[in-house]
Amino acid sequence: MALTESQMIGLGQHLPEFSLLNVVSNKYLTKSDVKDRPVLIMFICNHCPYVKHVWHEFSRLEKDYQDKGLVILAVNANDIENYPQDGPENMQQLHRDMQWSFPFLLDEEQSFAKALHAACTPDFYVFDAKHALQYRGQLDDSRPGNPTKVSGQDIRKALDRILQGKPVDWEQKPSIGCNIKWKKGNEPEYF
Repeated sequence: MALTESQMIGLGQHLPEFSLLNVVSNKYLTKSDVKDRPVLIMFICNHCPYVKHVWHEFSRLEKDYQDKGLVILAVNANDIENYPQDGPENMQQLHRDMQWSFPFLLDEEQSFAKALHAACTPDFYVFDAKHALQYRGQLDDSRPGNPTKVSGQDIRKALDRILQGKPVDWEQKPSIGCNIKWKKGNEPEYF
């Protein structure tokens, strides 16, 4: 495990086009499927201790924001050939175990992760209804082994402002977690 921080790309960038397999429904989801709605994208996986530490907060976020128009998309961009624990069957099992209803997408080609300069799991991006990036970075200050309770406060603050049509105008902290497991020869240039 290589401890890695978010790349913290510039705000205002637009959500890139995507077509990713939702391993739960076995159907592809595209950018047009989330048109005119704010979107929270979470790069996660099954085995990372930093992701496991916050799994239950994903459930709380879904419960608290699902009726407010927010689309939540979980994306796994890890190399599933070399990390089979992150493969589709295990993604489906985790989704069932956690009783999530949001899509769990497989970025098998890792192109969506590269387009967003995703670097770690977990890594978070919040786009407004016009699909302009308003937040990127950490869920909150909690990490495995530190005493800070998982609250989702950074993401929640951003989501509340976006859903109220207000700017997200504070210093944003990078997320920290395991590096995305890139396929050999597919490592992005931003590293």
